[in-house]
Parts: sequence; C-alpha cells; structure tokens
Amino acid sequence: MEATLFICKLPQATDLPLPRYLTEDAAGLDLSAANTSPLVLLPSQRILIPTGLQIAVPRGFEAQIRPRSGLALKHGIFVLNSPGTIDADYRGEVMIILANFGKLPFVIARGDRIAQLVLAKLARAICCECETLPETKRGEGGFGHTGLYG
Repeated sequence: MEATLFICKLPQATDLPLPRYLTEDAAGLDLSAANTSPLVLLPSQRILIPTGLQIAVPRGFEAQIRPRSGLALKHGIFVLNSPGTIDADYRGEVMIILANFGKLPFVIARGDRIAQLVLAKLARAICCECETLPETKRGEGGFGHTGLYG
C-alpha cells in the first residue's frame, strides 16, 4: 500500500535531503536534523531538534516519529515521546524531541539522521458507554500478570 506524503522544505532545509527509505523494505523514512550549528545533548538532557520540514499527512493516517535503533543502542539517544504522533491536520514544522539516556554527551550535527517517520493507517474509535465490559480470560490482570519474565 502506498500513500502520498506532501513535504515542504523550509528555507533552513533546502540543502538537506527529503526523508527517504534507506532500504527497499524499510518501514521508516529517515529524518535529518536541520540545526544550523552542532548541538550537544548532555546526559539526562532533552532537546527539540528542527527538521526544516512541514508535511501533509493523508487523512486517515498518522505520521509516527520513532527513535533510530542504532542511536538508541550505541548512544542511549531516544525520541522522548515515542512514538510521537503527527496528525493529518498539523501543518507546522516537524520537530523531534531527543533525550540522552547515555553516559556521554552526544553531538548532533546538521544533516544527521536523528529519527524515523512511519506512516500508519488509523481506525477512529466510536466510544460507547456501558455498565460492564465483555469478559475475557485475562480479566483485570495488569502489569506483569503473566509472571516476571512474561
């Protein structure tokens, strides 16, 4: 399935590539940092990184902003509100909230691939108030209900 994602580059991003899939079966489009000078993300710090992009997500979809696994594993860098959601009616600049859970400062240079965008189809909920819920075998079993390791 394909859907058109309209993308406008802001003036600060004209020299940066459009988001792109780096492999044929990649789920996420890589997003680049559009900062004008290197930014240092200290341990336990969070920072808002511009992408220099505005997008028009097709109606019935959301754009999810997710961490890049290599940054998470090697440096402890995460998208803080992961997955972040960009609604179909938002037209502002796409910004990425990065957090450093690592032990060392992390430098973000202009053009670094900092996150990925996944386009996801949505189903809209129809809320229906009721007195009781249909029963299940699990019932009210919550966190850790199946044991310490699942």
